[in-house]
Amino acid sequence: MMTPILTTLGFVLHPDGQRVLMVHRVARPDDDQLGKYNGLGGKVEPGEDVAAGMRRELREEARIEVDSMRLRGTVSWPGFGPHGEDHFGLVFVVDRWHGVVPEANEEGPLTWERIDHLAELPMWEGDRYFLPLVFDEGVGQFHGCIPYENGRPTGWTCTVL
Repeated sequence: MMTPILTTLGFVLHPDGQRVLMVHRVARPDDDQLGKYNGLGGKVEPGEDVAAGMRRELREEARIEVDSMRLRGTVSWPGFGPHGEDHFGLVFVVDRWHGVVPEANEEGPLTWERIDHLAELPMWEGDRYFLPLVFDEGVGQFHGCIPYENGRPTGWTCTVL
């Protein structure tokens, strides 16, 4: 039986619709994501629903308030954590928001990256499986599983609704 760590992962769209907010995790040498680009998000806190958790994370990490967001899918990451912990993430696209995004947060610089160039950025190897589905408007939702072993994905299965 899995007892995963529940997480959120949000992709904040720029008003131009062509770019998305990413964090380049270079601020902490002990970061297990050092050097990688990622969307924003984190662990859901006890007593918090996932939408509230996503909103809180974006407030903390990017100083923005969400006006509209959509659940794009879920990803199960068995064995993903540094000690083999299982993670389960709910992946959102944030369509509308307000606030002023800072140049950086405690993880590193916040940058607006072109959606059609995301594949060129250094990121988790497994993110390359589901990231195209996040921005594919032909996909209602996706629900994937990326098992990890020794820090590397060992497969990918996905159901698209």
